[in-house]
Amino acid sequence: MMPPGLIISAPASGAGKTMVTLGLLAACRARGLAVQPFKNGPDYIDPAFHAVAAGRPSFNLDSWAMNDDTIAGLAGMAQGADLVVAEGSMGLFDGVALPGAAGHGTSAELSAKAGWPVVLVLDVSGQAQSAAAVALGFARMDSDVHLAGVILNKVASPRHEALVRDGMARVGIEVLGALPRRTDLVLPERHLGLVQAGEHEGLTETLTALGQFVGDYIDIDGLLAVAAGGFAPATLLPIAPPGQRIALAKDRAFSFLYPHLLAGWRAGGATILPFSPLADEAPDDSADVCWLPGGYPELHAGTLAAAQSFQRRLADFARTRPVHGECGGYMAMGQVLIDAKGEAHRMAGLLGLETSFARRRMHLGYRLARLESAVPGHDAGAVLRGHEFHYATIVNQPDPPLASVTDANGATVAETGSRRGHATGTFFHLIAEAS
Repeated sequence: MMPPGLIISAPASGAGKTMVTLGLLAACRARGLAVQPFKNGPDYIDPAFHAVAAGRPSFNLDSWAMNDDTIAGLAGMAQGADLVVAEGSMGLFDGVALPGAAGHGTSAELSAKAGWPVVLVLDVSGQAQSAAAVALGFARMDSDVHLAGVILNKVASPRHEALVRDGMARVGIEVLGALPRRTDLVLPERHLGLVQAGEHEGLTETLTALGQFVGDYIDIDGLLAVAAGGFAPATLLPIAPPGQRIALAKDRAFSFLYPHLLAGWRAGGATILPFSPLADEAPDDSADVCWLPGGYPELHAGTLAAAQSFQRRLADFARTRPVHGECGGYMAMGQVLIDAKGEAHRMAGLLGLETSFARRRMHLGYRLARLESAVPGHDAGAVLRGHEFHYATIVNQPDPPLASVTDANGATVAETGSRRGHATGTFFHLIAEAS
């Protein structure tokens, strides 16, 4: 049985979607409800917070990178839950200009595909009745998207709330909650977004407080009543794993791996063997492939440089078996990583790559890559869809390129990844193979 669902969206980033989503997950869980969280788009930090709040894994649903069958299969992970809560990305209709596998990557597309109504979170600081004009525009933008109501955020006073509610009543839009301005319920951030869930001290207490806050000021029964839609029951499609026994780096420096890949690899029969480079651990010798995900190696570069057992045994592993790195993992496979203070740290040396955070430059967006050489799980010539987000600058990349890479608009991307022997790496995070 597929449960009904909602999409928590907003007119723009920063309106409070994540706070409302986490609070709603925690509040519903406190009621004894089983809630399946999802995240629209390629963000890999928010789902980890969803998982803690809901007590079950959260998965990305991405219409640019994933085809409809993949999206439906992942949505099938909600079977047995009481409710689906999907957090949107950016603004409701924000996406890329050119379509990808199944669309432009917008939260509105996901709403239309699933039939999940939208609850719009509005930051009403600095406006009153005018907020209704914003909500009305979103309600009328696309007839395939149903706006179930709004949640008002950063309400200054009861008088302010009454004025905003008056505007919403004039245009027939239901107010499902009004959150007063709070400065104490804020999750810490760093350069790639929220500090990772695993690093957040007191996260359980914060989520409990968020759940109480949302439960006090949002009409939970009203939200449950407007939830609707849902994909037809579907089974998660196995993903061809990079190996049958995968040594997976997993700690605070290496944590950005999409949950759907792990689930798909396991469905494909793979066994995951985690290890911690920060603890100077090495890939399990029984593994047939090693995978180094992205994360924050720049914050732990000194520790990684001192992890001599990890570096030596990783090099031994790479002499006979594939090692692949994504973004942070790719940088850790290189020769040198220069941190934000300009200090150079010796990395594993499987590739000739040298990167620097002393010269910060943001790289952000979807990536379409045609492989010039094989990577674990994908043959040469395969076309992969992924996402890149980092601030590193390439100082030197002497090895052959791994792929020809373009962005979502078809423009050439200089960061091609590289290869040397059994070692391969990219700056983009794999989401799916193009179909």
